[in-house]
Amino acid sequence: MRTVAFSMAGIPGLFILLVLLCVFMQVSPYTIPWKPTWPAYRLPVVLPQSTLNLAKADFDAKAKLEVSSSCGPQCHKGTPLPTYEEAKQYLSYETLYANGSRTETRVGIYILSNGEGRARGRDSEATGRSRRKRQIYGYDGRFSIFGKDFLLNYPFSTSVKLSTGCTGTLVAEKHVLTAAHCIHDGKTYVKGTQKLRVGFLKPKYKDGAGGDNSSISAMPDKMKFQWIRVKRTHVPKGWIKGNANDIGMDYDYALLELKKPHKRQFMKIGVSPPAKQLPGGRIHFSGYDNDRPGNLVYRFCDVKDETYDLLYQQCDAQPGASGSGVYVRMWKRPQQKWERKIIGIFSGHQWVDMNGSPQDFNVAVRITPLKYAQICYWIKGNYLDCREG
Repeated sequence: MRTVAFSMAGIPGLFILLVLLCVFMQVSPYTIPWKPTWPAYRLPVVLPQSTLNLAKADFDAKAKLEVSSSCGPQCHKGTPLPTYEEAKQYLSYETLYANGSRTETRVGIYILSNGEGRARGRDSEATGRSRRKRQIYGYDGRFSIFGKDFLLNYPFSTSVKLSTGCTGTLVAEKHVLTAAHCIHDGKTYVKGTQKLRVGFLKPKYKDGAGGDNSSISAMPDKMKFQWIRVKRTHVPKGWIKGNANDIGMDYDYALLELKKPHKRQFMKIGVSPPAKQLPGGRIHFSGYDNDRPGNLVYRFCDVKDETYDLLYQQCDAQPGASGSGVYVRMWKRPQQKWERKIIGIFSGHQWVDMNGSPQDFNVAVRITPLKYAQICYWIKGNYLDCREG
């Protein structure tokens, strides 16, 4: 450490104090910058206890690119905690295989943290009010991403399109995270789920042309989707047993396993920190909004409110963006590096009656410690690999 010598004669006392503090603490915007840091959590363990064979699935539901609810932040905040048995029921899950067969897996939960896995009561604030179809708040703040130099590079390359019309995010070598309502309406699977595919945007070359970035930017149809079939899907029973007006909204997530590795960089999942700990209080996500066909659309915005399971924000979005991975970039202290992680799954639009004043939000499901443990186990198959969120 460098030694600094100086004379204190004739220097005002306050100035001396400031100099001593600066020298002792080495105050510098370059040496001790404030860094939003990924917090450490004591993670629970979610393990399979038994598996039951179910009848083959029906695929009768109409695909919906968004899910709406009138139960707002106060409605969700005012509901009681679940019992241990209820939490196990909500985190048990259904697995759908490519041949149409299904299983139900019941789970056990260990080291259950206080306040984890909140259940939600029925909507006491529903008004039956008609909803606006648009999800744009004032000036449209979305950015269409063009050019293979952006689309094929991280983090935009982690966004993929589902054949049912939603968006998903690559979270492992063969796994995609998305919204449950993109494949299941709470009662049955949506049409097309049995032959579900995931689309990867790639350059489209014709007659040896198309390598110029400027031409791709001017003509976004120079990109095409390459599709990979899905081997199996996992959906939590909290979604299947619920609906958008009770606990179901908290469990609007699903994991897809591909039939073969995608060979792209993926984004890890992480436990969602409180909104006040997010860098700038903002979240980011990219999706395939249906009003911009074939385009990947990026956006970011401030979080307006939160419950234990949901983030309320007004990011501009349209149907088709559902299932996008909501992420932030924070400092990872053990590795001394910046890292982006998915902390939620964009669900869709909610119309909320707040004390008689109608407001609408776009909602994302937060990855809580229990959900992290569940999703990580789906990916890894070993709880020992799921101890860091």
